[in-house]
Amino acid sequence: MKAIGILSENIGGPELLEVVEIAKPVPAAGEVLLSVKAAALTPDELTWPETWYNHGDSAQPRSRPIIPGHEVSGVIEAVGEEVTAFQVGDEVYGLPHFNRDGAWAEYAIVTPDRIARRPRSVSHNESAALALSALTAWQALFKKGNLQAGQRILIHGAAGGVGNYAVQLAHWKGAYVIAVASGQHRETLLGLGADEVIDYITTNVAEAVSDIDFIFDVVGASVIEASFKLLKPEGTYVGIASNAYNLVGKYAEQYQKKGIWFIVEADTNDLTQLARLTDEGHLKPRIEKVYPLEQARQAYERLLEGHLRGKIVLSV
Repeated sequence: MKAIGILSENIGGPELLEVVEIAKPVPAAGEVLLSVKAAALTPDELTWPETWYNHGDSAQPRSRPIIPGHEVSGVIEAVGEEVTAFQVGDEVYGLPHFNRDGAWAEYAIVTPDRIARRPRSVSHNESAALALSALTAWQALFKKGNLQAGQRILIHGAAGGVGNYAVQLAHWKGAYVIAVASGQHRETLLGLGADEVIDYITTNVAEAVSDIDFIFDVVGASVIEASFKLLKPEGTYVGIASNAYNLVGKYAEQYQKKGIWFIVEADTNDLTQLARLTDEGHLKPRIEKVYPLEQARQAYERLLEGHLRGKIVLSV
């Protein structure tokens, strides 16, 4: 099968991505073989230890080629023994394991606990765009932060791949949504459910708002301390930016506020809820651009440029 792989023994960026021909995988017991229709791009994937090393251990490099890609939508081609929740022909979406070969390929192995039946009101490209980003927003708002109707939530990076879903989900929940993004995204974010949009380029966010119940932050280091200052005494900060990993605990202690940093976890029930919300019209997938599989390098380079209005997706 055709795939995008890394053959080089070096560690690097998109310059290492190339088209490779490898054997079509066979599902083992408890696994599913997916015919990939679309796979989205994750910004930090080529910086994760799990991408390059077994169990993140630098003493155990992963075998080559490494196949990236952990946001997928496709059709089940085959199921291994012991798989009962899905059958051949089911259209699903979800997240392959981060430390195993991914979905930038014609076929990929997934496990049933990391997929769900995809929303049928949208395309495979749009389903792939939902898989990780909407799941991250869902878990941040409702499983980590317990966002409630009527609360004031401020979302940093609201126009991006994760942030736009946070805007939509917070609006669906009945929160008052303050979106922080560049001014060019104002009308889009209002259309997605934001009650206010703050242009961080022209406005000092810390002077524009106060008494915030919940802050969801996908930006991290440059805004984190100011964010904790904006929270009510009982407020909650939830962050996902890798550059904030070592800062959340520091500022939570300093300002005596609740601070959470987390990494999304695949969950069939959560994915099922998101598919339902999409089919009911509460969630609209956002895509910046779709590239053919063979142009994964160019797609990742565009991803690293930032200032996206949604996800970058590979069509297989």
